[in-house]
Amino acid sequence: MRAIWKGEIIAESNDTVEVEGNHYFPAASVNMEFIRPGNAHTSCPWKGEASYYSIEVGGEANVDAAWYYPEPKEAAKNIKGRVAFWRGVEVKE
Repeated sequence: MRAIWKGEIIAESNDTVEVEGNHYFPAASVNMEFIRPGNAHTSCPWKGEASYYSIEVGGEANVDAAWYYPEPKEAAKNIKGRVAFWRGVEVKE
């Protein structure tokens, strides 16, 4: 699977975990050159608290376009150490 935004591969892995239609990539497969820390947080009743990253390519930012669960609840332990994408980031094989 690949996560692509503005023609750049943001993440690529054969080891994604799909949850609720989203592919969670191993953190090591994410190209950190394009990742910026975010300040947003959301809460999911069964996964826990999500933290967000923004993506920056060619000086253009896609704010809060990636998220991860630093300490997921037990039911979502399979996504610990993984990152998912949205907001126009194309995820495809």
